[in-house]
Amino acid sequence: MERHIQIFLNKISYVFIALASVTLLFLFLQIPDTCVPHSSVKAHLRFPRSSCDYPSPREIVTIEKKNKRLWSTRSWQNKVSSFVQFFQPFRDLGLLHNHSKVLCVSVGAGHEVMGLTQLGVVDVTGTELVDSPPLVSRADPHNLPFFDNVFDLAFSAHLAEALFPSRFISEMERTVRPGGASVIVVDECGDEETRSIVGLFKNSIFVNAINVTLTGMRMTRIMMRTQNVPS
Repeated sequence: MERHIQIFLNKISYVFIALASVTLLFLFLQIPDTCVPHSSVKAHLRFPRSSCDYPSPREIVTIEKKNKRLWSTRSWQNKVSSFVQFFQPFRDLGLLHNHSKVLCVSVGAGHEVMGLTQLGVVDVTGTELVDSPPLVSRADPHNLPFFDNVFDLAFSAHLAEALFPSRFISEMERTVRPGGASVIVVDECGDEETRSIVGLFKNSIFVNAINVTLTGMRMTRIMMRTQNVPS
């Protein structure tokens, strides 16, 4: 009996050995994934089969080319046109001239900077936490890198996003010369909210607050006039 079992086990072993040999032979006969072209590789394969099949390097897009694409979009042009219309009355009030020095704080991609430039204002500085040349430079709105009394006009439409609104306003106010203006635009609000914002200004007098439409949204424009700093 034991001899028959041994013979049976030997037969099973021979079968497994044969299967293993066939498998190894099949693997050896396969064409390796090398740089050598072969007809079995189809041109439309989505993923590379080897390190030699990686796609060609991506085209490097310059900032100038990116900006040209962005600035040519209808969305960009509509927003810039909206800011042009928004700032136009400032000329009528005598607060804005071609030679005015203007600071725009937290401007995102810089629509308002381009709008002012299209109005003919030569010296416009736009700041944001992330720079976007050539319109926007990087700066912390709570610690602006400018001397006191530098600008004729300071503007921001992003007070609601400030971590410290009082510090945000204080920095804007600090950089504006006596007699200059600080302008804040917020979501359309009532008298109580307006008074709260006006109260953040410690060295300016209230001029007016009016409802406006900017970039297709109803908003409230609050204008303040900077006073002389007490000695």
